[in-house]
Amino acid sequence: MFRVHRLTGAASCLLLSTAAVAQEREASTTRPDTQVAIGGGEIVVTASAMARSTANVLSSVDVLGGDVAQRQNVDNAWELFARLPGVLLTDFNQGTTSGRFSIRGFNGEGEINAVKLLIDGVPSNDNAGRMDFIDMVSPLDIASVELVRGTSDPRWGLHAIAGSANVRTRTGSTYLDARGIAGAFGTRDAQLSAGVEGGRLSQNYLFAYRRTGGYRDHAGLDRLNFAGKWFYDLGPAKLGAIVRHSRAAAEEPGYLTDADAYRDRRRSYAVSETDGGTRRLSQYSLHLDADLAARLSLTAVGYANSIDDNRYVRFSADVAQQQRLTDEQQYGVVTGLHWHAADWLMAEAGGDVQWQHNRSLRWTTDRRTIVAATRDQDFDLTVGGAYVQAIVTPVRWLTVTPAWRIDRVGGTFTNRLNGVSYPLNDYGTISQPKLSVALTPATGITAYGNLGRTFQIGAGSGTFVVPPRVRDLDASINEGVEAGIRLAKGRWLTARAAVWQQTASGELRRRLNDPSGEFDNLGETRRRGFDLEANVQPVPGLSVWASWSHQKAVIRVADPAAPLTAGNEIDHVPRNVYTAGIEWAPAALPWRASLWGNGQSAYELNTANSQGRYGDYFQVTAEIAYRLTKAIEVSTQIRNLTNDRYEYVWFDGAQRLHAPADPRSLFAAVRARF
Repeated sequence: MFRVHRLTGAASCLLLSTAAVAQEREASTTRPDTQVAIGGGEIVVTASAMARSTANVLSSVDVLGGDVAQRQNVDNAWELFARLPGVLLTDFNQGTTSGRFSIRGFNGEGEINAVKLLIDGVPSNDNAGRMDFIDMVSPLDIASVELVRGTSDPRWGLHAIAGSANVRTRTGSTYLDARGIAGAFGTRDAQLSAGVEGGRLSQNYLFAYRRTGGYRDHAGLDRLNFAGKWFYDLGPAKLGAIVRHSRAAAEEPGYLTDADAYRDRRRSYAVSETDGGTRRLSQYSLHLDADLAARLSLTAVGYANSIDDNRYVRFSADVAQQQRLTDEQQYGVVTGLHWHAADWLMAEAGGDVQWQHNRSLRWTTDRRTIVAATRDQDFDLTVGGAYVQAIVTPVRWLTVTPAWRIDRVGGTFTNRLNGVSYPLNDYGTISQPKLSVALTPATGITAYGNLGRTFQIGAGSGTFVVPPRVRDLDASINEGVEAGIRLAKGRWLTARAAVWQQTASGELRRRLNDPSGEFDNLGETRRRGFDLEANVQPVPGLSVWASWSHQKAVIRVADPAAPLTAGNEIDHVPRNVYTAGIEWAPAALPWRASLWGNGQSAYELNTANSQGRYGDYFQVTAEIAYRLTKAIEVSTQIRNLTNDRYEYVWFDGAQRLHAPADPRSLFAAVRARF
């Protein structure tokens, strides 16, 4: 663990040393590269887009290319992260609350949401950090997915506890791309992505519809997505507008007990027959990228998000059904200014602020008939942050990136059930020093190391001083360190190895089923592990890849209310996460074939580590495709080829509850590109 004064001292020494040797720097600069691309996923950065670019991040970065994402068959866009190394998927398989992804030893339960989600650079988490807005994205519209791990990236504050993920969609060009899918469980999927570019104006549109009955009983899903993007090139500047909307309705099959989980996996109990809900999502944004001068560029985004989620859920026969209504309105601005001061020095300053107005309501219900109100919360939250960063290259083989970020939080909270308002926790100024160093001793070799701080604040009522709390709570501070090496040999080999650790003080976890939305103090925690990954193209047309992430998340110092959890593992964090695959797509032939899989080891169900370990799996997907013409391709995909009977499992305090995953299933698709 490090402290602020140690970090600032290290940063000062490095800055002094770089200034002293800057005059000896060679004329040409080899930019360090810590990224690993999966498919055609390299990040191309223009001068006017340098500000807030992932290309300036010296951490473990993976990029999923659009060519890979666009041909996937998934019910929900978060499932696409299965192709990225070291990503844990949590598949609830419960209607619109389907699941989420997580990284670096954090679980996807929703108690601690540790990944900042962005869609075309627009912040897209809800108040608690959940990723509901990713439902607006459809695979055919994806240009790339950028996943940044660790604590050293200064661009984002709120929710970026373990890193960030930016889903970039298709803009520019003239094209027509359509795909239809049909297959198991009555699945029907139609997606249309189109672009029209003429003169200075480009227009891009997406229409997508997916309907499926689901593998389990009472598991139907119906979703419609739309997106429109308009950008105008003014020469030194580009101005754009993006509109997205999603509407989904879904049933929830509920959870099975131990007795039934392996006997009748398709079953849905009668207590769940009125469970389900609707979710409406909207996002509107304005974008500006501009070259203000030869060496100075600006990026700015203004946005508005809204979520209207209405859910009915009953977890077991022992509890009442709940109606949960979430209504959130978010408005924000993101800016960045990038100055290429000299060949050896670049500097960047930026900031973002988000204003939220939120309503969170809950009732106990009987078959969707209201019985009693249990929650009516009305709260505003404002979070603003600013950062500065320098990218110093004193010699051709060394890059040093010191950075500093600060955040401030404001807000008001009213419990409308009793008419009482409560003050915000006085978090003060949340200071986050960061430092990254990269060495490129030879072409294709990058050794890098970084350290930094991120933070966690409460969610919902947990952000405020609500009785029985009578004093302010500090933000939970995460301190992380990472060291890695990336190897690249032309186009045929890219590999990376990294070791990392992240510790947290006073980590908070939401009580997901608590009527008032309170939280528990998990205590001081430590997450550590290593990542290994490699992509190999031994001959043209043949790709082989594999990754392995080993991790362990433990409670170092327990909350005094739960002293026996000290030294225990944090629940729902598997020690191992892995992917592997092979694809053969010879350019001279009209077909391609692929076989790939992802999986994980088992996890604990609670912090007491008393319920056994569940959830291990390795699921394999096989696909073969054939080009009928230059424009039309047909394909067949088998998901869960080995019919692995895997599941998501959780413990409600009284019993284990299971949500079985889909068995082996067959799908066919037709894609036309013009």
